[in-house]
Amino acid sequence: MVQELVTAVIAAGLGAAAATGVAARVVRQYERGVVFRFGRLRQGIRGPGFTMVIPGVDRLRKVNMQIVTMPVPAQEGITRDNVTVRVDAVVYFKVVDAASAIIEVEDYRFAVSQMAQTSLRSIIGKSDLDDLLSNREQLNQGLELMIDSPAVGWGVQIDRVEIKDVSLPETMKRSMARQAEADRERRARVINADAELQASKKLAEAAAVMSEQPAALQLRLLQTVVAVAAEKNSTLVLPFPVELLRFLERAAPTPSAPDAAAPQPAPPPAPRPPEPAARDAGPRDALAGTEPPDALAAGPAVDRVDGSPDPDPDPVLPPPPHPVPPPSAPDEPDA
Repeated sequence: MVQELVTAVIAAGLGAAAATGVAARVVRQYERGVVFRFGRLRQGIRGPGFTMVIPGVDRLRKVNMQIVTMPVPAQEGITRDNVTVRVDAVVYFKVVDAASAIIEVEDYRFAVSQMAQTSLRSIIGKSDLDDLLSNREQLNQGLELMIDSPAVGWGVQIDRVEIKDVSLPETMKRSMARQAEADRERRARVINADAELQASKKLAEAAAVMSEQPAALQLRLLQTVVAVAAEKNSTLVLPFPVELLRFLERAAPTPSAPDAAAPQPAPPPAPRPPEPAARDAGPRDALAGTEPPDALAAGPAVDRVDGSPDPDPDPVLPPPPHPVPPPSAPDEPDA
């Protein structure tokens, strides 16, 4: 009797242990458990640690709460400035509501992946090439908002979105390289011109100092000779200062000024303008027997065809001889 009782107790203990092993569940620290009883969601999310479910009645599903790193496949699109590019990205997200991630969407990982690809294509079409290359922070924020809007209802939170790489055609790469080279050459020329300007200002200041102290120019000349002779060559270049030429020019005797009292040659006569044609005398002048006005009749003298000068229109005539008084009549005899 005692033996049978011990056997029954052992059997009951083994059955309880077996039932406990079937009903026992362990939820890890980074997981949350969602329990369905006869297909209906049980209130309350099972936290990490040991938990029990009813075998055959309850079903426990574990949801990972860690941040998931999901690469977005490279998407090919045309930018707003008509450049074909291939862009790939990476999405960081995590589940914040385990129940919604299981109930609201069939596979939240696949849903987030498809939404990320669609949003990436939309961002490519709305952006310029320069924005994709240099303004990625703003594009990442816009892409994050586009993915996060529908993912909120799935119990998923988008933590971060990053554009990894932008692949360009080879022709576009060469064009951008030429543009960058031209820009660098422009900056190099500007820097060189600025250096020339500063050097010219310093040289002007040095020239002003040397003009005040002539000995400074001589010392500079000797320094130049020493610098040339230090090269150990057979040719010695001796610079010739321009100031020495100016000194010789000032020291040269200047020609004496011409005598002001000496008679100067008479200037050649100026050519006389042609004489206008004489105005025909009108009927009034013919009837009156008057001459044309002096201003019209006496015009400027002109040269003849044979080169002889025209006679003076106002010649100086010799004075007329003294008039001879008429002979006096004989005296009549007195009556």
